[in-house]
Amino acid sequence: MGVRLMVVDDHRLLAEALASALKLRGHRVLAAAAPTAGAAELVVSRAPEVCLFGTASPAVPGVFDPIVRIRRERPQVAVVVLGPVPNPRGIAAAFAAGAAGYVRHDERIEGVERAMAKARAGEAAVAPQLLQGAFAELLNPAAQPDDEGQRLLQMLTPREVEVLLRVADGEDTRLIAAGMGIAPSTARTHVQRVLMKLGVGSRLEAAALAARTGLLDRAVVSAGPAAAADPPREEARDAAHDLTQDMTRDMAAGQDHM
Repeated sequence: MGVRLMVVDDHRLLAEALASALKLRGHRVLAAAAPTAGAAELVVSRAPEVCLFGTASPAVPGVFDPIVRIRRERPQVAVVVLGPVPNPRGIAAAFAAGAAGYVRHDERIEGVERAMAKARAGEAAVAPQLLQGAFAELLNPAAQPDDEGQRLLQMLTPREVEVLLRVADGEDTRLIAAGMGIAPSTARTHVQRVLMKLGVGSRLEAAALAARTGLLDRAVVSAGPAAAADPPREEARDAAHDLTQDMTRDMAAGQDHM
């Protein structure tokens, strides 16, 4: 039997994608919403059986405050956190706030379903290997942990960072082009370069990777007012090259129709 649930995430694209996947598998999704800061009021009013709570920053103070309120006002609602791993402090904070489970952001849909079923049945929905990894990290913390999000961010130009943020917000090529004041073909080229640099095959994968590694949070900070400034010379040269290609194709198409 399907689960009556809600999906909330700071990134709407991820919430809607997961909600769509769960609907196709027979679950009743009451809502897919963003950001998680407004989750408590929505969950309290809708009263689902399970709430999937996605966050890229589980160790940030206050991120699980909505879960505290949900448990206080709707104790029958089981909250399962979708977050990055390894992050032992985040896992501990989630359970301390009242979460019934913690699942990796990149878990397969079957794993998410198993966690939902366990949480609804009143069991702790967390994989043993996840706890083992968390305990291992707490007992033997890395001296200089690999910051994957920062590493990936350094691979992108400021223009590509802006494109990634727009992709994560669910904008298509037309909206990206309009928002950045560039040609659709140029926007498409930027998107393809972002996918290539991140080593993923789709926009959804790019958004999921960026959320899981914390890249999106860093991108928002790094973009700031500078995102609206003129692009660096390399970006301007690339844009000019793309525009020239567009004009060449348009001229060739016009000659074909003469």
